[in-house]
Amino acid sequence: MAKKTIADVNVTGKRVFMRVDFNVPMEDGKITDDRRIVAALDSIKSVFSRGGRLILASHLGRPEGTGLEPEFSLAPCAKRLAELIGRPVAFAPDCIGETATSMAMALKDGDVLLLENVRFHKAEKKGDPAHAAQMAALADIYCNDAFGTAHRDEATMVAVPKAMKAAGKPAVAGFLLEKEIKYLSEAITKPKRPFVAILGGAKVSDKIVVIKALLEKVESILIGGAMAYTFMLAQGKGVGGSLVEKDRVNDAKEILDAAGKSKCDLVLPVDHVCGKALTSNTETTVATEEIAPGWLGLDIGPKTVSNFAAVIRKAQTVVWNGPMGAFETRPFHVGTQRIAQALVDATKNGATTIVGGGDSAAAIEQMGLANQVSHVSTGGGASLEMLEGNKFNSVELLDEK
Repeated sequence: MAKKTIADVNVTGKRVFMRVDFNVPMEDGKITDDRRIVAALDSIKSVFSRGGRLILASHLGRPEGTGLEPEFSLAPCAKRLAELIGRPVAFAPDCIGETATSMAMALKDGDVLLLENVRFHKAEKKGDPAHAAQMAALADIYCNDAFGTAHRDEATMVAVPKAMKAAGKPAVAGFLLEKEIKYLSEAITKPKRPFVAILGGAKVSDKIVVIKALLEKVESILIGGAMAYTFMLAQGKGVGGSLVEKDRVNDAKEILDAAGKSKCDLVLPVDHVCGKALTSNTETTVATEEIAPGWLGLDIGPKTVSNFAAVIRKAQTVVWNGPMGAFETRPFHVGTQRIAQALVDATKNGATTIVGGGDSAAAIEQMGLANQVSHVSTGGGASLEMLEGNKFNSVELLDEK
């Protein structure tokens, strides 16, 4: 990556405004998965261990943007971060205003401050420059380590670094952002071949653009998850009561036509594990050509697993985004689990294997296989947009090496 990183700047005695992605899942005010906080630790430690004064900013959830909403407070993240780094983390009740400013200015070398949820202000999502200027004034250096939000032109992602650069201050990448871009951009621009994409999840609508983009770039696209049933409907096959997007059938037909004219092999499931309902104790069956009325397709079947795994194990670059079925509910986890294992096997064979955030990242983490693939992305939407070949303003504006 040609962008400067936090390692390239002297942070000693300087205030560093670091945009991180602490958008972690919460239940009853408790963090249920701290992976995104852990992923930012290298950049965080790089600042305080060199005597920098660290100001962290993040969003959490989708608040209204009209002030404090306790269920979206970052206070639990401050507590968890303090546990992870073994030092106090001060917590500001807002991201702007007198208190946040005085807390930022009072920081000493090695101190860490987390600002309250930046999305408690509507101005954050609007990318408002006047609002951003207040945060830009808090620090001497800007660092973007929030890949999960890198595709959004929000205030802390674009307007804050712009304001800081205009004042002659450095704007650099964190180590997580550097790693994400390295893996995802190189997968697209310089893949080792064969290059295989595995796409799953519930909705074709989420993946139409990326499928069309990948048809020109990869040797094979393997389609699983509920989105496969929209393709089946487009082929005129029965899908029973399976989840489909009827308004996207024409899109699916277009993709099938485009695939037929391309050099890419678009591979659909040939069998399906079906249930009467999405419950762990439901009656199940394996359907082949079509899914009968009264049945729901809930996972790829054993023949499909075998077909997909054979393609994956021969690949040299694999990108996976979206589970193969309703993996949260047994016994419909098997397809996703077997595909994850095929990725591990491909990695052992020397392939570069990338799991593109979201549910597929959660699945491979749950299976204990995350450390056996090349890279697990922290950003679902961002990783999809990067696979589409999009450039991010938040990354483009960072200082060149």
